[in-house]
Formats: sequence, C-alpha cells, structure tokens
Amino acid sequence: MIYKFKSKAAPDVIMMGPNGDQVLRLIGREPTAKGILEVADMPAAVAALRAAVEEEDARRQATPEDEADDDGPRGSREGVVSLRQRAWPLIEMIERSHKAGTDVVWGV
Repeated sequence: MIYKFKSKAAPDVIMMGPNGDQVLRLIGREPTAKGILEVADMPAAVAALRAAVEEEDARRQATPEDEADDDGPRGSREGVVSLRQRAWPLIEMIERSHKAGTDVVWGV
C-alpha cells in the first residue's frame, strides 16, 4: 500500500506502506487505508514523531557503523534512509496544518 497524506495547508506527502505504517503507529494510530488526523491531535503527533526521531538518532550515535543493526548489513550506512528523513515532510505538513487549522487525511 502507498500512503498519500493530504492537507489544504501543505503539499501532499507520499510514503510507501511500511514507512507509512511506522509513522502512523508512532503517532498512536493503527495503520488503515483511510484516516484523519484532526487539528486537536496534531501537537501530540508532532511530539511523538520528534521523540522517535531523537531516539533513533541517539541509537545511531551509540552504535558503531561496523556493527550490524536493524537498518541493514554490516558496513557503511550510506544509502540508509533515517526516520528523520522519512518523517520530516510529514512533521512539516502537520505543523503547517495545525497553524492553518486544517486536518490531515490519507486514503481519501
């Protein structure tokens, strides 16, 4: 599945299924084909995404590059897309949407 997050306040954000599932779980939502993130829930969603990004960054800093990790085989992390890179467009969308007072939807 591909997620297409939409808002009247920002350009669309498209994510592949596993990445969309991950960010939805991080903001406390079960992955579904259709959904809505209401304005009132946006500050908590942004805080949860930022906390997860910081946690992953700290874990990456603590793990030497030559050790195997969840992201792939031993060796360089070149080419590995971090949660920070994946979540940033959605965080921006949510922040803009919150400021504009408009919901974020997907699958609609």
